[in-house]
Amino acid sequence: MYSDKKKKHTFWIWIVLALAAVFGLVYTFAGHSGEDMAEESAAAIQEAVRRCAMQCYVVEGVYPENLSYLEENYGLQINTRDFYVRYDAFASNLPPDIRVRAK
Repeated sequence: MYSDKKKKHTFWIWIVLALAAVFGLVYTFAGHSGEDMAEESAAAIQEAVRRCAMQCYVVEGVYPENLSYLEENYGLQINTRDFYVRYDAFASNLPPDIRVRAK
């Protein structure tokens, strides 16, 4: 009986290529989702620090000089293991410059 071995090999090559393409796409999208999550977390931390500083200004009439004041008196908790937080207070009546970056 005659069988076409070339067709069978071509079929398996296409299967292997399709699986490689699927794995490549999954790997690519999984890597980007972690970066997006870090950016979203940094934005959430920045917003939390800004809201805490604003609450301090409303209650006390001045913006705090540093982050430790917000942590001690307003219950602010920051993940310093994964993020750098820069808090620059220029004057007590001006909002501070807050920047958060993933480590």
